[in-house]
Amino acid sequence: MTVTYDPSHPAYSDEQDLRQELERVYDLCHGCRLCVGLCPSFPTMFNFIDAHDGDVAAMTPAEQDQVVDECYQCKLCYVKCPYVPPHEWQLDFPRLMLRAAAARPKTLKDRITTQALSRTDLTGRLGSMTAPIANAALGRPGSFLRKTMDRAVGVAADRLLPPYARVRFTTWFKRRGGGALGRPEQARAAVFPTCLVEYQNPAVGQDLVKVYERNGVSCSVAPGAGCCGAPWLHSGDHHSFRKQAARNVEALAEVVRSGRDIVVPQPTCGYVLKRDYPEYLGTPDAQLVGSHTYDAAEYLWRLHKGEGTTLDTEFQGTVPETVAYHVPCHLQAQNIGLRSRDLIKLTGAKVTLVQKCSGIDGMWGLRSENYELSRKVARPLKEGIEKSGAEVVAGDCHLANGAIRQETGVAPVHPLQLLARAYGIPEEGGG
Repeated sequence: MTVTYDPSHPAYSDEQDLRQELERVYDLCHGCRLCVGLCPSFPTMFNFIDAHDGDVAAMTPAEQDQVVDECYQCKLCYVKCPYVPPHEWQLDFPRLMLRAAAARPKTLKDRITTQALSRTDLTGRLGSMTAPIANAALGRPGSFLRKTMDRAVGVAADRLLPPYARVRFTTWFKRRGGGALGRPEQARAAVFPTCLVEYQNPAVGQDLVKVYERNGVSCSVAPGAGCCGAPWLHSGDHHSFRKQAARNVEALAEVVRSGRDIVVPQPTCGYVLKRDYPEYLGTPDAQLVGSHTYDAAEYLWRLHKGEGTTLDTEFQGTVPETVAYHVPCHLQAQNIGLRSRDLIKLTGAKVTLVQKCSGIDGMWGLRSENYELSRKVARPLKEGIEKSGAEVVAGDCHLANGAIRQETGVAPVHPLQLLARAYGIPEEGGG
């Protein structure tokens, strides 16, 4: 039995060794049960073990694998679990699940689905170039084309997919040129737009830049950086993930050395840059990038509470009376506090927290085989938003916001968009 989460370790893909490690960790989890409410993996695991009268060793490989399949990498184990490294028990449940996913033989359908979901820059470029056609074709859940796509590449036919924008964020940024700062320069930031902002929701990036400039933060775009690689990692393809991570780190390290911090408006991508790049690459440059990466709201809050820096708190635009704020899992896992909520409260709005998972978590909820379970996971989120009765729903995660829209019919806004409207910054036309 080997406690390793390093893909280059010779025992990493050894099935017998992996099975023994799964048994060890499942036994520890069964004895603790603090994580029972986090995701489907834990109730499934506990039910299997209880059915074997508490004998973890009696679990079948298929039962072990079902626990793996139901882990969607929300990372909340790191918040809840008392045994994560450097504890002597070295219990890292999310990375053990990634090890198990990587070691499992892949069917042709698995490989096709992973390719379809992971090549986000390729599909994003194509989607933006053909936005009206692509959105008409993909924007009708349950259509014949979507059902064909489901069978061919494993993307759930009934899942509401985010539409593509005709003008990409970086295209808008280059055309616009540098904006005037609303106050003397307080910081310099490079936006890592993520594929979701770059190709599908550039309005988030546009409002981020304008809010930052209003507060004396000069902005650039991280050149040469692409998708963070999370879809590769979460699908168990460590080789492709590390190639993508190395390319990004090479570009982003130069940005940091030039005197800029990296800001990320998408929680999953921010988590990957902060935690996964240093973990899986282990290079000084990966550590440098991770230590200078900030969530977009986290960075503004640092200005607000920093020595010699301030945040503009004069809000003369549109401020809703009540806001339901969804807390994304990958933002909770960063352990930075609820900075988006704090920024919204500065506007004078009353904020209700909805701290329930959307069941998307990267690309897990987009896969056909996970669709029904994903919607079951999202049910408490739906109920929490509806119970709040809030005028506006806000959330940092574009994929989670898509799930909210599917479950409730309400289109959430990013907290920085809400902040932009509160300042009176008008929304960009088009896109």
